[in-house]
Amino acid sequence: MKFSLFYEMQISHPTRPSETQLFHDCVTQVELADQLGYHCIWEVEHHGLFEYSHSSAPEVFLSFVAARTKNVRVGHGITLTPHRYNHPIRIAERIATLDILSGGRVNWGSGKSSSLTEQLAFENDVSQLHAQWLEALDMIPRMWQQDVFQYKGTFFDVPPIQVIPKPVQQPHPPIFAACSKPESAVAVGQLGIGALNFAIGNDDYLGRKVDDYRAAVRDANPAIYQKNDHFACTPVTLCLPDDRKACRYGMRGALFFAEALGTYYFSGKRPIGPLEEINREFMRDDDLDDAMAFRGADDAPAMNIIGDPAHCREIVSRFERAGVDEIICVMQTGTVPHELVMESLRTFGEQVIPHFSTDTTMERRAADPG
Repeated sequence: MKFSLFYEMQISHPTRPSETQLFHDCVTQVELADQLGYHCIWEVEHHGLFEYSHSSAPEVFLSFVAARTKNVRVGHGITLTPHRYNHPIRIAERIATLDILSGGRVNWGSGKSSSLTEQLAFENDVSQLHAQWLEALDMIPRMWQQDVFQYKGTFFDVPPIQVIPKPVQQPHPPIFAACSKPESAVAVGQLGIGALNFAIGNDDYLGRKVDDYRAAVRDANPAIYQKNDHFACTPVTLCLPDDRKACRYGMRGALFFAEALGTYYFSGKRPIGPLEEINREFMRDDDLDDAMAFRGADDAPAMNIIGDPAHCREIVSRFERAGVDEIICVMQTGTVPHELVMESLRTFGEQVIPHFSTDTTMERRAADPG
């Protein structure tokens, strides 16, 4: 199993100075993750999702990160691929350039967003987004592999052009797509690409989702890109030596994450300004007691990895049993202070990951963190 980090660039009640500090803090976190042996840094692309995600230029952040690290992979999770967001030629060029400069460390995730905020801001025809995404997904791997590219489809009519540069990884960087519902995981599997999932549902729900994805990807036979059989989940994660402190801050962060996501993705609205309805308070002590006791229950609605190392190892083992290939930890949420993210990165990296990783480098670092 691989262990990575997921960044939305969340911030509660942002100001320009605090937003600036957030970006620098995230770079510091990534540098520590590289030293500790985490597998990949995944960065989203979102536009206008105030407080929920201030990551509108992931290609810039990931380039900066690639220059400041040595081993950790850099993942677009995801690039908004329909053409009103990004023309496929520009995506192919940017990903290839990053792959060259990072020494072949890029993972490319693709998606289309279900938020009205960004869909309408870019003047998309919402009814065409899925079809546009599929056509772009058909085009971009061709650009990476063909010396001269041309294409005539429903949305694009590209005359012959040499799309340069070409990526380092052959035949191209691994391809992933965002999915959340079981049927979308199957659809991604049928395309033969990796699945990036939110950690929603209990063990049985996740296990069935993984199994259905595996069955679909097993039968996939993509003609234009290399198959990528890889299932990843993005649980909110906070791992601290003090179990109650981890739950106090981690569960507040998970609630902020979930409520902000729901506001932008499921409310049917286009919020503008601060998300005043979002709960940013710590749980009352008795409610926290109940929430801590409920961790790991069969009917728990999400498999967040929150607690001390022992509790975190127990939850990670459930992802392992479900057949998940990669856990992409969401440690940076809008209400968790930077210093606690740093402590969590180290605690999780030294006391949880070595129990599930065969990476001898990581085991050595855990044994001798100095």
